[in-house]
Amino acid sequence: MIEIFLISLFTYLIGSIPFGYILTKIFLNKDIRTIGSGNIGATNVLRTGNKNIGYATLILDLSKAIIPILTINIQFQEYIYLGSLCIFIGHVFPIWLKFRGGKGVAVYIGILFCINFYLGIVFICTWFLTFLIFKYSSLSSIISSLSIPIINYVLIDKGNFYFYIIMFVLIFFTHRENIKRLINNKENKSKIY
Repeated sequence: MIEIFLISLFTYLIGSIPFGYILTKIFLNKDIRTIGSGNIGATNVLRTGNKNIGYATLILDLSKAIIPILTINIQFQEYIYLGSLCIFIGHVFPIWLKFRGGKGVAVYIGILFCINFYLGIVFICTWFLTFLIFKYSSLSSIISSLSIPIINYVLIDKGNFYFYIIMFVLIFFTHRENIKRLINNKENKSKIY
């Protein structure tokens, strides 16, 4: 029981490190929450116009998923899904920013590559294909996250189906404002920087 608590707490705290907020505050003296969508993730950090900080945020958000999950996989493999979920929840609901964090796409990609490399590839390929067709980053993220439980169930392992469904629901939730804009044809088209 103590292992579950410590792993949950550790992974939540690692996931809750708001790299986008920290980097824009240090290097641009700006609060990322007042720019663009107000989101602390890499996509919104790129909207500051500083690609280096945007890409650094992306790398750090990927790393805060990859490093703890690989560590858990070595020491406590049975808790890999719990740790993954807590990292994601920490990113989306960080205690340091009054539980208003990022949308979790970069963190989820890091999680996927750690749990099953092929699912990470499926997510990336689905994202780029959807983006090339529709030009909406948000729609690409939603469709990609929906593709994961389907592909996993049909081709890989039916046993982890509910974990990927939960992750899809969380991604869907974090994109709820984007979904409203997509429905009302008010979502801005994105570009790959």
